[in-house]
Amino acid sequence: MSGIYIHIPFCKQACHYCDFHFSTSMKKKDEMVLALSRELKMRKKEFENEVVETIYFGGGTPSVLTTPEIQFLIDAVYENYAVVENPEITLEANPDDLSKERIIELSKSPINRLSIGIQSFFEDDLSMMNRAHNSAEARKCLAEATKYFDNITIDLIYGIPDSSQNGEQAQQMSNEKWKQNIEAALSFGIPHISSYALTVEPKTALNKLIQTGKIAKPKDEVAEAHFQILVVTLEAKGFIHYELSNFGKEGYFSKNNSAYWLGKKYLGIGPSAHSYDGISRSWNVSNNSIYLKSIQENRLPNEIEILSKTDRYNEYIMTGLRTIWGVSLDKVEKEFGKEYLDYLNKQARKFIDDKLLSIEDNILKATKKGKFLTDGIASDLFYVN
Repeated sequence: MSGIYIHIPFCKQACHYCDFHFSTSMKKKDEMVLALSRELKMRKKEFENEVVETIYFGGGTPSVLTTPEIQFLIDAVYENYAVVENPEITLEANPDDLSKERIIELSKSPINRLSIGIQSFFEDDLSMMNRAHNSAEARKCLAEATKYFDNITIDLIYGIPDSSQNGEQAQQMSNEKWKQNIEAALSFGIPHISSYALTVEPKTALNKLIQTGKIAKPKDEVAEAHFQILVVTLEAKGFIHYELSNFGKEGYFSKNNSAYWLGKKYLGIGPSAHSYDGISRSWNVSNNSIYLKSIQENRLPNEIEILSKTDRYNEYIMTGLRTIWGVSLDKVEKEFGKEYLDYLNKQARKFIDDKLLSIEDNILKATKKGKFLTDGIASDLFYVN
């Protein structure tokens, strides 16, 4: 089973923290939709022996497309690829695009999963992040969406700098505010939550605001406290913490994202989209004009990297440690050899001694204590030639 990711490179406005590829100009939207359809047709041979299990519209903001445009692209997938009977078809959407009428319209389309970018239920947070929606729109869209969609996930961001004065009282308020965000999400009965620490990427408006002192720099200790609150609260409500940033009720794990972490093949369509076939990785140019020109000339605007054994090992360590499925020591030995297994065991020992990692049934996993530190631990387990 494989997946298709379709990148919609348009947004109404730029969020201060975002470093994904997008344009705030919609002038080339019609042209882009046609080009995405054409790329799907151009690349069908890459998946001629595959069956598509998931279709994911990401971005950017895919909900800026009309429902007929989304249907047009779904039709292009079905025309060129073998698709399972009931695929997971996800649309990332912003609350300001999800009016009651639009939600009803989408519910009648093949879209069967919504990923809604809430980020926070508080007005000051949304304003600081330069989100296009407000708190009232966030709550209103969830109240309506849950009437028509069973499978909904929302995004929440933690570790947002507190606007209060520095000190113990401000920190306590920050934790309390985060708890209120989680409780607000839970009040809508949604079955899946993705939650990420606010990160400061180099070329973002957020980075500039921090450098000029207009916004405080996010603190790691605040983010870790929020993460622990999140884990405890959601697990108490029956959510399974199946990946570092993802929590789902039984039967509601993201099939699309799980495929990435389990090393399944996926095809990335659109500017900046990445693809993976188990042996190589490719990525399209992150420029709308160059992408459109290349597709019009029947050329794929991508670069390809053949992954070495070490690349594949390091990737397996990074993705495996983030999930409840962990890293199989048997798989490491079988696919990469005894040298890699011995290296992994040696590197992991200090983290096992510190109770940040554990081995059970020959599976290496992060402990509850080690989960927040997973990415840093994984980098220490990487094989360096």
